Amino acid sequence: MQLERSREFSLQFLDWVRGKGRVLIVAHDNPDPDSLAAAAALKHLLLKTTGQEATIAYGGMIGRGENRAMAQELEIDAVHFSGIDPGQFQVVCMVDTQPGTGNNSFPDNLPVHLVIDHHPLRDACQTCRWVDVREDYGASATILLEYLLAHDVSFGTRLATILFYAIKSETQDLGRDWVRADREAYLYLLPLANNRILYRVTHPKVPRDYFFSYSRAIENSRIYGDVLAFNLYRVDNPDIVAEMADFLLRMEGVSLVLGMGHDGEDVYLSLRTGQPDINAGELIRTVMADLGTAGGHHNTAGGQIRSHSASQTTLRRLERRLTRRLLDALERKPVRGRRLLPQDD
Repeated sequence: MQLERSREFSLQFLDWVRGKGRVLIVAHDNPDPDSLAAAAALKHLLLKTTGQEATIAYGGMIGRGENRAMAQELEIDAVHFSGIDPGQFQVVCMVDTQPGTGNNSFPDNLPVHLVIDHHPLRDACQTCRWVDVREDYGASATILLEYLLAHDVSFGTRLATILFYAIKSETQDLGRDWVRADREAYLYLLPLANNRILYRVTHPKVPRDYFFSYSRAIENSRIYGDVLAFNLYRVDNPDIVAEMADFLLRMEGVSLVLGMGHDGEDVYLSLRTGQPDINAGELIRTVMADLGTAGGHHNTAGGQIRSHSASQTTLRRLERRLTRRLLDALERKPVRGRRLLPQDD
């Protein structure tokens, strides 16, 4: 872990934050474990080093079963953006997200002072006072753990479990998009985490509708060579798109999956690949181009198209358009899509 780098940076921003008033920590919309863990760790760091209480806020919903279980089991203190006035905070921090990404609910016209993230650096961060973006890291939680260790800030089993699960889920148990620092953080936290809570988080009870998502994903999948595209159409939980993309990437002969779903207002996209010569983050930005916002890492990426029609015809048309763009970007010959499962006669 890069403790010296983390110590130097965090000393400066903590000294700057001290005494400045109310602090807001912004997690990205529909927060995942990494976003929630990084926010919780920053809140703890601020309390122990500057004595300042901070408010964690998110937009969207905590939808995925594991994420809901994590928030409940580990009692993560976070509020929805609808319950706060962002303009009432003197210090604004973003973790696991950045200004200009389109994946957080913080108003564009208000200043952001601190950004801590592991996604590709955005131009909008040039206006931020403090920026620690490590694109090679597999998890933002790893960066926050370094801050805690650099300042000898003690933390209990609950926060250790949150941080461990964040790194575990974000890197798929160090199976994708990780560096040495993530591995060191993972191994440091492993003996500190509560295994009973981890089991309950990773094996949550899920509603009946969850299984319909598998059915819809499989029924609406089309295969183009080694590329699979699926359309869930209407979804109650945007996180389910990424979950189905992970699931379908396991299919033999498939090396890249593009999935989409509509939550009643916006379209959510997820891209997954296991190919070492394909960068999912760069690829989805090419595919999305003028359509919306997108970003990600080497193996995983996502995107969003705001205020899009929910009609099935329009969504099917969008699926075809995105699939064509994807195949063009991969320089693949256009082929007719095959259904994953044959239709009944």
